[in-house]
Amino acid sequence: MAGRIVRVSGPLVVAEGLEHPMMYEVVKVGKLGLFGEIISLKAGRASIQVYEQTEGLGPGEPVVNTGEQLSVELGPGLIRQIYDGIQRPLDVISRKHGDFIPRGIEEPALSQEARWEFVPAAKSGQKVEGGHRLGYVEESDIVRHWIMVPPGLSGVLKDLSAGTYTVRDVIGHLELPDGSVLDLRLAHRWPVRRGRPYRRKLNPDVPLVTGQRVLDTFFPVAKGGTACIPGPFGSGKTVVQHQLAKWADADIIVYIGCGERGNEMTDVLLEFPELTDPRTGKPLMERTVLIANTSNMPVAAREASVFTGITIAEYYRDMGYNVALMADSTSRWAEAMREISGRLEEMPGEEGYPAYLASRIASFYERAGRVVPGGSDEEATLSVIGAVSPPGGDLSDPVVQGTLREVRVFWGLDAKLAYARHFPAINWLNSYSLYSDTMGAWYDGEVSKEWLPNRDAALRILQEEAELEEIVRLVGVDSLSPKDRLTLETARSIREDFLQQDAFHEVDTYSSLAKQFQMLGAILLAHGLALRAVAAGTPLDSLLGLPYKERIARMKYHPEDEMDQIKAVHDEIRAAFAGLAQGVTA
Repeated sequence: MAGRIVRVSGPLVVAEGLEHPMMYEVVKVGKLGLFGEIISLKAGRASIQVYEQTEGLGPGEPVVNTGEQLSVELGPGLIRQIYDGIQRPLDVISRKHGDFIPRGIEEPALSQEARWEFVPAAKSGQKVEGGHRLGYVEESDIVRHWIMVPPGLSGVLKDLSAGTYTVRDVIGHLELPDGSVLDLRLAHRWPVRRGRPYRRKLNPDVPLVTGQRVLDTFFPVAKGGTACIPGPFGSGKTVVQHQLAKWADADIIVYIGCGERGNEMTDVLLEFPELTDPRTGKPLMERTVLIANTSNMPVAAREASVFTGITIAEYYRDMGYNVALMADSTSRWAEAMREISGRLEEMPGEEGYPAYLASRIASFYERAGRVVPGGSDEEATLSVIGAVSPPGGDLSDPVVQGTLREVRVFWGLDAKLAYARHFPAINWLNSYSLYSDTMGAWYDGEVSKEWLPNRDAALRILQEEAELEEIVRLVGVDSLSPKDRLTLETARSIREDFLQQDAFHEVDTYSSLAKQFQMLGAILLAHGLALRAVAAGTPLDSLLGLPYKERIARMKYHPEDEMDQIKAVHDEIRAAFAGLAQGVTA
């Protein structure tokens, strides 16, 4: 029995007469069958957020339950796809229906015609449980897609066989403990608001290498960790996200454009297919899934888009991959929640956001982690990096504060740095990472025992520079001691020669950890030798005129295969100070 609409308020529809409605149940609204989800039940009425435009809907039109929660289809064919917030394939819709999405349109998330060569990894008669690998298909030139037993199931495999299948075909059967038999296919569905289970969670203690010096050296994020990038308009959030998507040490990238401007999302959709994966030389889309929900799309679908994206990311994590998810931006997601909450006439919290804002943010970020998936002994990670766009760059915004309570890395973008053309415009004075000490043992073994001491020394110099600048503004630089003037000079070198990085330069766009270590080591070596020279009475002007400075400034432009050139800078610095000492002695 169908219910009927009694009220329409933007994306919110109130219906009555539904048969056994459930929270978060998907319903079809109106004569067009618009896609909606029940978000409130009260006194026989259901409040429904509709994921499509509601123009023309009126009271009395039918509403039909589906009996299912909002779910995504998980199987081969996700890679290279561009979906909207509720997993409708935008490229398929564009080919079939034009540039605008018709209301009420439904297209399968995965191609129903594509055929995949399935290679079994389990045997008929074998006992299996949720997450156990049944076999694989080659989803792209980079990604081997493992077909797994859906979570929550266990039993004995029957009739599992190799062959060429579509996602609709039966590849085998699972005999459940109660004796019933379940068909197994290449794909299955999973509700987006429920995290996929795993066997156990581990401490994230290995860095997610991004190739961005300010992030990797000063404020690293762990594989399986969480980070946020708050910043005002024009400060470079999207470019940082793009750099992470291209260079981060992850097997799978899931990029969510949540409520961003249409032209920015268009750039992403046009650029990503053209980018080359630096690790394999293949197109970056061969290991990427894009979720696009622009600011002119229905606001309710924006709220669903982040859960759609993270469910897909968890699915690949369960295969044993290291997955990195970028969400740009969660502020638009929170604004969607605020609008829906207002239409529900709920009691508003701070700045009009719903009272459950913090718990909803937590439910998103807590799905990150380094885990042992079900049915496997291999470790896998899901790293979540969310951009936040507070109004006017105000870090006291409830979305920023709610996010900071959940994440362990804060990359604070600064409008002043952006206007000064210093990119990435991450402020080194208020950013932080709580993973640095946890990953200390990894750095000691994989890079150098001097990694963390060098990082701490550089941050101290930058902090001292900020304190000295107050004095300089009051009484001028000439009032400073030679040691303090040397600190200012070294801090300038750290900022310009190390932290500043050109995302569009062929070489400077990426720096390995080894290169970062050598670059910062050269700057600190020069600083240490200069301090000793100043203490020995060498005039500061003699130190500032040494020729090694130009070589330090050019280190960032040496390719990775010219590491000897970077290491040679250390020798040149030592030689310059040795010559200076001999001249003083003579």
